[in-house]
Amino acid sequence: MTTEKEIIQIRRYFHKYPELSGCELNTAKFIESKLKEYKIPYKRIGKTGVLGIIKGVKPGKTVALRADMDALSVQEDNSVEYKSKNAGIMHSCGHDAHMAVVLGAAKLLSRNKAALNGNVKFIFQPSEETSAGAKSMVDGKVLENPKVDVILGVHVCPWIESGKIGLKYGAMMAAVDKLNIEFEGEIAHGAYPHLGKDALVAASAFINSVQTIISREVNPVDPAVITFGKIKGGDGYNIICENITLDGTVRSLNAKTRKLIKESILKKLKAVEIAYGVKSKVHYLAVGNALVNDKVITEKCRKAAKEFYGKENVVILEKPSMGGEDFPEYLEKVPGNFMYIGTSKNKATSYPWHHSNFNIDESALPKASQYLTFCVQKFLSE
Repeated sequence: MTTEKEIIQIRRYFHKYPELSGCELNTAKFIESKLKEYKIPYKRIGKTGVLGIIKGVKPGKTVALRADMDALSVQEDNSVEYKSKNAGIMHSCGHDAHMAVVLGAAKLLSRNKAALNGNVKFIFQPSEETSAGAKSMVDGKVLENPKVDVILGVHVCPWIESGKIGLKYGAMMAAVDKLNIEFEGEIAHGAYPHLGKDALVAASAFINSVQTIISREVNPVDPAVITFGKIKGGDGYNIICENITLDGTVRSLNAKTRKLIKESILKKLKAVEIAYGVKSKVHYLAVGNALVNDKVITEKCRKAAKEFYGKENVVILEKPSMGGEDFPEYLEKVPGNFMYIGTSKNKATSYPWHHSNFNIDESALPKASQYLTFCVQKFLSE
């Protein structure tokens, strides 16, 4: 079997047997079996993380390639031979492809390790979807012994044409904060609202007031998002609501704006407590920082992409995404670059991430493996 066919076969295996965050046991075993087949030493990091390493014959730098492993709680609607066999679980974000691409690069590099001026690490990371995986791998010392000098990550992209690659200088993805707010009022009969404290009205007023943070407090040229996606509470249609719970997220690209939004949300929450006579409890969690690519590494990746893919197939992204990634956990320790692999060929391969019909043009994967191999060789030859 050619390496190209094997990469696609590997992707289909992962797609067929997806596993949720922290539960990637079968996935990890399969990765280890492939690394063993390629004669690449490996070790388990934590419960399901895997680290492979190729040590070149000649001393030099160390380049790391990272692939995330976990799937999502999505019931797949695709009618393909490799459709998920695990009910309610699907690789609808492309992590199956990321693992296949990095394993493909591992195989290609293992064939030529005698010519490598340095080392290559292959980081197979669990729990990206919960934003806990990258930190667990960093805490597991994957960037040490030998110390990683450069780290590269890839993600399939449904809005970039298959056969092209997308790169972004500087800020590429947003910092992510998660909000959980509990409002506590006093129950009363709906016919006698003056005898209660309405948590539902208070929560509604809070949601409306928070919307003005983006429109009136944040610089209009500084991207930021506040979204409340879940509200739960109430006991009956004719009962003054005693308890309401809100869940939401804040996205931002710079630290000052992130701080401003948090402080303003907390102030508005206090104001609502006073205005409506309710109590509140807030859990404000900083999930992850903004993904900011190293400009020097990005430029080197661009030059390599121009040489490998051709200038016409290199897409330079002008604007960042407000989506989140835990790849910044690595970038805060090591300079690196996160890139998009174009996988859109038709309508069937252009559904957005996390969609039940998400799929990719698999023909883009072998070339992505070859490109990563090319980048690694370039970095180690400097």
